[in-house]
Amino acid sequence: MDISPTAMVNAVVATKQVELEQQVQVSVLKTALDAQATGALALLQAMPAVMPLAPSGNLGTQVNLYV
Repeated sequence: MDISPTAMVNAVVATKQVELEQQVQVSVLKTALDAQATGALALLQAMPAVMPLAPSGNLGTQVNLYV
């Protein structure tokens, strides 16, 4: 089986293109994950540190429960 130099070059170029596409996809995924982490952190920081108990009533006077 004789492989021409042109076919070899085309195979190497195709492999490099696939590697570049994969690197770009990983980069986009990392950016999306960083954005989600930033949003989640902002939501957690927006919550008050200690929630007071309800002053009266049947619910929330002994345990705070948020669903």
